[in-house]
Amino acid sequence: MPYHLAGTAWSPRKVLREQTAHCLEGATFAAAALRVIGFPPLLFDLEADQDTDHVLAIFKSRGHWGAIAKSNFAGCRYREPVYRTLRELALSYFNIYFNLRGERTLRRYSGPVNLARFDHRQWTTSEKDIWFIAEYLCDIPHRPLLKRGLEKDLTRVDARTKEAEMVGHRKK
Repeated sequence: MPYHLAGTAWSPRKVLREQTAHCLEGATFAAAALRVIGFPPLLFDLEADQDTDHVLAIFKSRGHWGAIAKSNFAGCRYREPVYRTLRELALSYFNIYFNLRGERTLRRYSGPVNLARFDHRQWTTSEKDIWFIAEYLCDIPHRPLLKRGLEKDLTRVDARTKEAEMVGHRKK
């Protein structure tokens, strides 16, 4: 399913109809699909400084966390369920999470958000945008990913990594 750049928050039903999605829409679509096969519909929010946040659908298998995500960057997508904690899962995105200046920007992560809390708002089938999910993700507490002071010593992403991660990157 191709990535699209848009100021939308489509429900999984609309994503299926349009056959395209961005980060939030891909994560809610994946959460709905995970629910269909027996997993709870969980989202996980990664917060960045000087960059956009990233939303993942997460699942637990055999006691380990994995993730499904849609991204405009190659490495910010799927993760096998091999991470013991949500912090480990978030850290797996750290090295390839950067802004267009090459700065490593990932700083915080949320706890799991069960989208069943929004069932009364028909998040899976609504014809209206589901901005209430994005707003909720912005309002909940997030934990720091790095210990205080570490960010001042971070290196920029090298040109080769930047080029590899941006294969297929779409610009407005």
